[in-house]
Amino acid sequence: MKLSREEVLHIARLARLGLDEAEVARFGEQLGELLESFAVLQRVDTEGIIPTAHSIALDNVVRSDEVADSLPPDQVLANAPRQEGNFFRVRPVLGDR
Repeated sequence: MKLSREEVLHIARLARLGLDEAEVARFGEQLGELLESFAVLQRVDTEGIIPTAHSIALDNVVRSDEVADSLPPDQVLANAPRQEGNFFRVRPVLGDR
């Protein structure tokens, strides 16, 4: 599918791209090839095919939650640059303090 120069420039404007003439020609050809690929896909018979989010079945690979003891505060805060009691001390985000 051949795109006109104006169509390529219109798409470039929508994408906020500034193209020189060489890029207009190159992208016009590439976009045309891409649209031809989609045209081929549109001709595929999908009657009776159930829509899916993925082309293959996915299994959850996350391990089960297991109850475990927490780390002691001194071990958690061992590498903290600043701490206050059993808490991390960070610079104020919403103003001075």
